Amino acid sequence: MKTAIVIGATGVTGRPLVKELLADDNYSSVKVFSRRALDFEHDNLVVRIVDFDQLEQWQDDIVGDELFSAMGTTLKQAGSKAAQYKIDYTYQAGFFEAAAKNHVRRLLLVSSPGANSKSPVFYTRTKGKLEEFATRQVFEQRVFFRPSLILGDRPDNRVGEKLAQSAFRLLPMNLPLIKRYRPIRGEQLARAMVNFAQQDTGSADKIFEFDEIFNLLEQ
Repeated sequence: MKTAIVIGATGVTGRPLVKELLADDNYSSVKVFSRRALDFEHDNLVVRIVDFDQLEQWQDDIVGDELFSAMGTTLKQAGSKAAQYKIDYTYQAGFFEAAAKNHVRRLLLVSSPGANSKSPVFYTRTKGKLEEFATRQVFEQRVFFRPSLILGDRPDNRVGEKLAQSAFRLLPMNLPLIKRYRPIRGEQLARAMVNFAQQDTGSADKIFEFDEIFNLLEQ
């Protein structure tokens, strides 16, 4: 049986991800590193409340088989590009490096469409830099999930996401382009990640774009 490690566990994808892992008999333990407590408990759940600015104080505890990262924020939430960069890149990069040094075998990361370190767009450039950093770490396998708009219940009021969600509902989902870029719920993304984690896929790195993530729900 495996031990899963999760960061970003309180978000729209991370929260259902933790529950999916706890419900999966392949995992004997789910270890969460978080800035705040979760609102549920489980016999196999271990929650470590940490300060991500003080990684050196607890990095030896990052021990397990698979690391799932659903950490991320928006410019509005973070308040500045510098603060957003710290969450979307610095904290995760440091965690990945420590996990690799502690022999965690596999990394599964929620990234972004268009992730590219040379992108003129700050958000996708940051995600691209994180993917590139991850590929330089000594994991047996790195898996990047690049979903379209992620839907779910959030404490903040994201007007833009609600408008996009409403717009998609009015579009014919059978059209190839619309189907490819359709939104996904956080619960679905979490399930797709766990479904993939149960496969014996060798050591080749993988990237799942948009509709490819939906295909994992059928496995």
